[in-house]
Amino acid sequence: MSTFLRNMSATRAALLYGGIVCLLYALVPSLFFPGPPLDVVEGFAWGRELQLGYTKHPPMQAWFLEATYRLTGGYTGGYWLSALCAGLGYVFVWHIGKRLGFTDWQAFWAVVLTSVTFYFTLPMPEFNPNILQIPVWAGMILLFHRALQKGHLLDWMLLGALAAFGFYVKYFVLLLVGTVGLYSLVFKDARRHLLSPGPWLCAITCLVLLVPHGLWLLETDFLTLQYAASRSNPAMLFWDHIFNPLNFLGAQIGNHAGLFLVVLAGLGMQGLTHFRSAVKRVSDERERRNDRFLLWFAFVPLLVVLLTSAVSGNEFEHMWGTPMFVLSGVLAVRYLALPAAWPHPQRALWSAGLIQFVFLAILFGQAVLEPHWKTKQSRMHYPAKDVALELASIWQEETGRDLAYVAGDMWSAANVTLFAPGRPSMFYLHDQVLSPWIDIDDIQKKGLMIVWRGERDTPLNEILHHYPNAVRQGQRSFAYQTSGPMPDARINWIIIPPGAVSEALPK
Repeated sequence: MSTFLRNMSATRAALLYGGIVCLLYALVPSLFFPGPPLDVVEGFAWGRELQLGYTKHPPMQAWFLEATYRLTGGYTGGYWLSALCAGLGYVFVWHIGKRLGFTDWQAFWAVVLTSVTFYFTLPMPEFNPNILQIPVWAGMILLFHRALQKGHLLDWMLLGALAAFGFYVKYFVLLLVGTVGLYSLVFKDARRHLLSPGPWLCAITCLVLLVPHGLWLLETDFLTLQYAASRSNPAMLFWDHIFNPLNFLGAQIGNHAGLFLVVLAGLGMQGLTHFRSAVKRVSDERERRNDRFLLWFAFVPLLVVLLTSAVSGNEFEHMWGTPMFVLSGVLAVRYLALPAAWPHPQRALWSAGLIQFVFLAILFGQAVLEPHWKTKQSRMHYPAKDVALELASIWQEETGRDLAYVAGDMWSAANVTLFAPGRPSMFYLHDQVLSPWIDIDDIQKKGLMIVWRGERDTPLNEILHHYPNAVRQGQRSFAYQTSGPMPDARINWIIIPPGAVSEALPK
């Protein structure tokens, strides 16, 4: 055991390791990213409206981003929210391990091995519903295990509340809710709880908390569900029924490359030689009920996704797997006899640190170094603040009032809403179906600026539907936020003054 591990308790080591990793994943983008990622910009644009749902997702991610903006006046809060999600995930992983019978050091290694899976590294700066699901899934698994063992009504109610929170994050949590429900039906020791008030209080708590969002869905013709359906690409050929699930599975295996490297570093040749005997020795000491619980929640969600993809032929986004593998570190410790099978735990810890350093260096390189050899424009370096301030100034000069509404594609319009004075509302694609909170009468009173990028003289086709004769009234070029050779961003605009909003829109 390394000096670092010998000289402190496992609890302190886990807090130190997890705290440093989370801090670095918040600091690096806060200090070096010149602009926020797409999902963060989009979340701020939605959150400004404080609705019960949005075009793409339920509202929780946008609400959290808006809260950080109101607290700090800037956009870097998204990076810290991601770090907080990872940190809460580590805390829940620790407690899951302890509830499954781990020693403190086994729980420590479960945290370390979880932290080197891909979704806990490079995607961290992009705070989105996938990242926010991490503590939801880990917390629900922990609460369900506690509820089964202790039967406390509070645990059941907290489980229901967290499940409702998960639905406000992303409907993908339905997969975990179904996994919990199926476990309760399949196994006798879990099924007996159905005769107690706990599971029913859990369901009632969840449903009551979901009523406001459910009413919003009815009012908007299930807007977010329409988007979710559009994101799953249907099968075009028979081959898709085979390729798509295998492609998703391959991506999730690749997600665990860091975990495999750390395990191999700790084993070395000596550990590989005696690996089978070490695993057999530890397996004889395991509690089978805990094994059943761990395997169920580690693999049933994945199997459901793979079977759904195989039957339907649909392609699932790889990043949807982000919360599905919060138990990977726990699984590795349990079934690879760790750290008992490791002759070189210090090498394992150093390799975990090296993996984190590599991913943090990649993030730094993307922000600072990559633009010097990359000529393609990148969202991170987009001159969003310069564009927003210039457009707001042009509007002020033309109309004598502050910019209140901006219409266009997501990237062009959302960045204006984030950085322009007063944070104007985004009229996404000039479509009231996609922006149901928009008050057309108010737009008639305050006017509207249409924005788009590129060389074309006319705005997007969705906007031309309402203004068939529209031609840009102005264009400016803005240098990207880098000294590298990226071409300038060209921004076009049209000013629709008060009282001139298209008559084609409903009043």
